[in-house]
Amino acid sequence: MGGPFSVAAVSCRRYLDLNAVRLKTYIVEDNPTIRENLIGTLEELAGVTAVGTAETENDGKVWLTDNRQDWDLAIVDLFLKQGSGLGVLAACRDRPSRQKVVVLSNYATADIRQRCAQLGVDAVFDKSNEIDALVDFCLQQNGTSD
Repeated sequence: MGGPFSVAAVSCRRYLDLNAVRLKTYIVEDNPTIRENLIGTLEELAGVTAVGTAETENDGKVWLTDNRQDWDLAIVDLFLKQGSGLGVLAACRDRPSRQKVVVLSNYATADIRQRCAQLGVDAVFDKSNEIDALVDFCLQQNGTSD
């Protein structure tokens, strides 16, 4: 294992109270290794509980819109087994303000960041070098950041 999603690659800045409210997070990512490493890292360091995953645009859109009360954060990759993360983002556009949607992609270019902003995304993170920033974002949503 290892890589950008290993626990060793992310510095933990704050001890998380195990009894604290955790961020219910849905992950749309088609690579099983990345998905499992991401879940492990975020559950350990960022106060996240994974409530489900999807590998395709359709599955992500259906779950996120049918279960509007069951998630606080959606983490979406742009390139999926079927469809695109952009379709998932569009489906989440009219969500309540308490729900956050972020993109985690290897293609976090300026153009992609602009398109994601147009779709109402709260943040865009590059898989290769912004995992710390994603952890910080999750901690801020939980109210546990410094």
